[in-house]
Amino acid sequence: MNRCLRPTLLSLALCTALPLYASDAGNDVAEHSPTDLAAVRVQAQQPADGSRINSFGGGDWKSTPASINVLDREHLDKLQVRSLSELARSDASLGDAYAPVGYYQNIAIRGFALDPATGYRFNGLSIAGEQRLALENIQSVEILKGEAGLAAGVMAPGGIINYVGKRPAEVRNLTLGTDSEGSRYAAIDVGHWLTPRFGLRFNAAWDASKSYIEHADGRRNFYSLAADWLIGERGKLEVDANYQTSAQRSASGFQLLGGDTLPGNVDRDSMLGYQPWQQPVGIASTNITAAHTYDFNANWQSRVAVGHSRTVIDDNVAFAYGCYYAAQCADGSVPGNYFAPNGDYDIYDYRSPDDTRRNQELRAELRGNFHTGNIGHQLTFGADQFRRTVDKRRNVNEYVGTVNIHDAQLPVFVPSPLQPGPSARRLDSRQTAVFALDRLSIGDDWEWLLGGRYVRLDERAYDKRGTPQRRSRLSRVLPQTAVLWKATDSLNAYASYVEGIALGQEAPFWTSNADTFLPSVQSRQLEVGLKYSPIQDLKLGAALFRISQPYQYAQPDNSDVGYTFVEQGKQVHTGLELSANGHISEALQVFASASVLRAQAHDSGTPAYEGHQLVNVPKLRASVHVTYALPFAPGLNVSGGWRHASANVARADGGVRAPSYDVFDAGLRFQHQLQGHAVRWDLSVDNVFNRFYWRDTGSSLGDYYLFPGAPRQARVSVSIAL
Repeated sequence: MNRCLRPTLLSLALCTALPLYASDAGNDVAEHSPTDLAAVRVQAQQPADGSRINSFGGGDWKSTPASINVLDREHLDKLQVRSLSELARSDASLGDAYAPVGYYQNIAIRGFALDPATGYRFNGLSIAGEQRLALENIQSVEILKGEAGLAAGVMAPGGIINYVGKRPAEVRNLTLGTDSEGSRYAAIDVGHWLTPRFGLRFNAAWDASKSYIEHADGRRNFYSLAADWLIGERGKLEVDANYQTSAQRSASGFQLLGGDTLPGNVDRDSMLGYQPWQQPVGIASTNITAAHTYDFNANWQSRVAVGHSRTVIDDNVAFAYGCYYAAQCADGSVPGNYFAPNGDYDIYDYRSPDDTRRNQELRAELRGNFHTGNIGHQLTFGADQFRRTVDKRRNVNEYVGTVNIHDAQLPVFVPSPLQPGPSARRLDSRQTAVFALDRLSIGDDWEWLLGGRYVRLDERAYDKRGTPQRRSRLSRVLPQTAVLWKATDSLNAYASYVEGIALGQEAPFWTSNADTFLPSVQSRQLEVGLKYSPIQDLKLGAALFRISQPYQYAQPDNSDVGYTFVEQGKQVHTGLELSANGHISEALQVFASASVLRAQAHDSGTPAYEGHQLVNVPKLRASVHVTYALPFAPGLNVSGGWRHASANVARADGGVRAPSYDVFDAGLRFQHQLQGHAVRWDLSVDNVFNRFYWRDTGSSLGDYYLFPGAPRQARVSVSIAL
């Protein structure tokens, strides 16, 4: 049945909106909406568009010598974003990196998958990335592309995603929503300044989602509280806390057939390996941050921030993986870590309850402005302490049966009688760092930024029984520098150099040195860019970059299993990013980006792995979203979107590629007054033409998976200012 026509609720919502438009729309519609009714009390310590994850100190978008994109609340509401994978559609530099439906998701920036331990932030402080990140309490999402060694220390070189929480304001909003599958969604946003110096903001959401994948319906409950306390005339304390629980069956990804063929004629609505005894994946997460700022005077300010993040995952899945037990793979002629050539695949009863990840961070810094002669200084220096622990029980991972991707009805197999073992500490990682950055103003047109971070890492890893397995210690200085030229009042140009460091990868179980960790890798980034703002509300950007780091991969060899995980050669990502965000006119708004990225391996010792794109890194991505306010219908906006990705490599030797795709989206927004209350309706339709495409060819624990993009989906919501 056509998904756009299935739900009666969608039709009813639009029909309801029409008489409201006829009776209540007026010339003052544009001045009232659920998002702008409230008067906001602000004690700003940084520019409104300054970034909390800015490795180059405070500053607005144009004066920051790095590629940064900010998705504001209006953009998130307009597209009705509900997941990390959906968030990634808004920027061409981002892509999925193993993002199953029903599980926590990961993304890549500039072709590098983020490290869940350090790649995600809330109010500038690290959070455990292994969670279903909620957006109801988020005012904006900051995307820092590229190296961020000064800001984060040991991390993957792709960049950082930072979620900025809503602050207290006089606001009372109720949002109700549904979609073409019949989901039910409700959220409230309530804020109030109890006194002139103390305010609160409460957000909550209840989501009973109906998935387009059979047997993958889920639920989610979310609560958050933010508090601001203005202490005297100089101090401010900001506290944020949120808690979320979710439960949803996780959908396994496809794999190449026989290791060399994309699956054909697959049903993306069916759950691979479904077994009725499979329990949902339960995820409970808590994130708490507190930050105190104090203005000593007009030039000097201190900031002390502390963060705690904890996520507990009850991982349950009838996991579709490989073909070790299938007839076509029994003689070893077909690699067992792929599906069989005829589409057969194995199902494993995988259970790993109480998988607990904790991130804790304490950060203190001092910022000040002063002059030495004719040179101005904006100095930032401080210290950072970060700890991450992982506690896990011995999992169950037992083969239960073999089926085929084209089976209309799967047989029910007997689950494994085994039970998970006791919990044990698996990882204890600590980082201690000091950092400093000086932004020197030389005359009116030039700035030189010079800084670095000294980081000391002490990491202990343990086996399933808690026995010490590895200890990694390292100390590094991570320098960075940039030159900024203010060519005109509207145009800035910059060049920057940054170094970073990331932990070495773990060898997959099917290599000769399985479970071995390779040494840490040091990365280097060169970037030049232009930032142009021809009018106040329009930002145009271009960045050319090159990131390199040692190449770690499973090298084919003559060992008994045929592969050994090694470090040899270099992995080099060279790219060009273009962006255009803002209002072209009062009625026309654009949010567009494009990325041309060449990601290849060099001197790896395996010629077949060189001379082509790396796995899951399309050479070209583009994302465009345009909104137009209809002049003849006050309060009514129409929008359209286009997403493009070129062919995507799905095997290390480049021999198999997922085809390129173009996906089109559409939307409507209608704002009006109803008995003195601002009302906003949002309708979004993703994948209007119901295109089938492979959105993700990412890897997990060394194995590669294929995830289809979602079919046509429509969402409608109404927000009412109470």
